[in-house]
Amino acid sequence: MARSPDCAPARHSSMERSPSMSETTDQNAAQTQPAAEAQAPAESAEALQAQLEEALRKADEYLSGWKRALAEFDNYRKRAEREREEISQNATVETLRRLLPVIDDFERALGAMSAEQAEDEVLKGFVLIHRKLLSLLESANLMQIDPTGQPFDPTRHEAIGQEPSDQVASGHVCAVLQKGYVYGDRVIRPALVRVAE
Repeated sequence: MARSPDCAPARHSSMERSPSMSETTDQNAAQTQPAAEAQAPAESAEALQAQLEEALRKADEYLSGWKRALAEFDNYRKRAEREREEISQNATVETLRRLLPVIDDFERALGAMSAEQAEDEVLKGFVLIHRKLLSLLESANLMQIDPTGQPFDPTRHEAIGQEPSDQVASGHVCAVLQKGYVYGDRVIRPALVRVAE
């Protein structure tokens, strides 16, 4: 008895077996894996973006700290240079201040010489030394204050008295008793003067 293909035993269909539980899980995992893989790059990109932003923030912080340190160092360098210059100027002023009595002595001695004494060779040498000393001090930026006839200036002159004068206007210097000196724009010693009434 031949069987028709229609009547074939169900064996054929039993050979086609139904998927097992593990195979179903693998298939489900395979289907969800592309979705998870798509989600993973998005999360990874967000994490990388956050790391990049943090790195940029730190870089900006380091850069601004470096700029502050550079500015502080530049200010320190300028301040140290100013202080060094000020110390140098103060030392120069103190040295010049100590020389002023020597110049005063020279000028008093020259003022006390008579015309006959001025012809003496030794005294000519004395005059020459005085001129060289004044020239040297002028080259060091020390200048004499000779305020004769000028208005009295309390920042550059020290009045030790008043006297009547026909030649100078009231409030002006009529006599200089001791020359004053300035170093640059700094008064080393004010001129001792008498002021016209």
